[in-house]
Amino acid sequence: MNDKFRIDSHKLMYHVKRVSDWLDNKLVFPIYIEISPSGTCNHRCLFCSVDFMGFKKRFLDTAVLKQRIAEMGDLKVKSIMFAGEGEPFLHKDLPDIIVHTKNSGIDVAITTNGVLMRPAVLKKILPSTEWIKISLNAGTPATYEKVHRTAKKDFNTVISNITSALEIREKQKVPCVIGAQMLLIPENAAEVETLTRTLRDVGVDYLVIKPYTHHYRNDHEYAVSYEEFESIGEIIKSYNTEGFKVIFRANAMQKWDSKKRSYNQCHALPFWSYIDATGNVWGCSAHLLEQEFSYGSIMDQTFESIWTGEKRKKSLEWVTKTLDLKTCKFNCRMDEVNCYLHELKNLPEHVNFI
Repeated sequence: MNDKFRIDSHKLMYHVKRVSDWLDNKLVFPIYIEISPSGTCNHRCLFCSVDFMGFKKRFLDTAVLKQRIAEMGDLKVKSIMFAGEGEPFLHKDLPDIIVHTKNSGIDVAITTNGVLMRPAVLKKILPSTEWIKISLNAGTPATYEKVHRTAKKDFNTVISNITSALEIREKQKVPCVIGAQMLLIPENAAEVETLTRTLRDVGVDYLVIKPYTHHYRNDHEYAVSYEEFESIGEIIKSYNTEGFKVIFRANAMQKWDSKKRSYNQCHALPFWSYIDATGNVWGCSAHLLEQEFSYGSIMDQTFESIWTGEKRKKSLEWVTKTLDLKTCKFNCRMDEVNCYLHELKNLPEHVNFI
């Protein structure tokens, strides 16, 4: 199985108790939270999904964040991914925050452009991290410069940092999975095979090839049809080895082309949340800045009081009764989760004949 981490699917079915409680209309705390330690970024990628946040130079307060993370651990939050509207490693205390998160009983992941993922940082964080995914959207320095809108030299810096990460992982004997992802657009389509070959030879665990997504607030919009890129998926299959897998997200690409959903309501919000670089807690990362999705701030409330509070209750009611899914992104992070929950809420015939 190339996609053993179910990147082109979902993993909610492994959390039976919380799903069961949700079906019984009980309060459930999130399984997964995405946190943005930094509001700014050292790149300006052509397709950035949160460009509407403005790349503001702001950073989460370390002491408050650590306190809230400890609370989240007590509430049985299972995982935190540090990513968000900015580059997470721009936060100077991120290594300490990562170690603290793991010590709070929460699994840690990081999505990063990899430029600041230096050896000294890696030595500290790898034992506390489940996985790191590097956003690497070109196969050559020249195209990387155009797509990431950064210095050409950053490409080689990232490859060097990935190599260091793999060497340090081997020395430390830790299981942290190290992968990469490329968002496929016309500007980089010719270099998918080049990047695949490079990363296989470097020794990463996997490379994800994923489709573009668009939100009405974004400054960009691509009229991409992924049907024309199907041959790429077939070509790069040959690069799979025992230790390296290419995950070509054909399922997500087909859904992007069809622009059809199998559900008419968002059910996923109780299972995850997003915290921006000022500490605001949101129901959905695609609807940042929209007050209907605002739950409160960790700067002046405990996480439990936010999650059980009246503001979040009203937000969920609004989503149930009023939200028009036409304002949501196709292939959002919770799309597959929503497909699953919709089916549980709307059982087909003959389900008892297992």
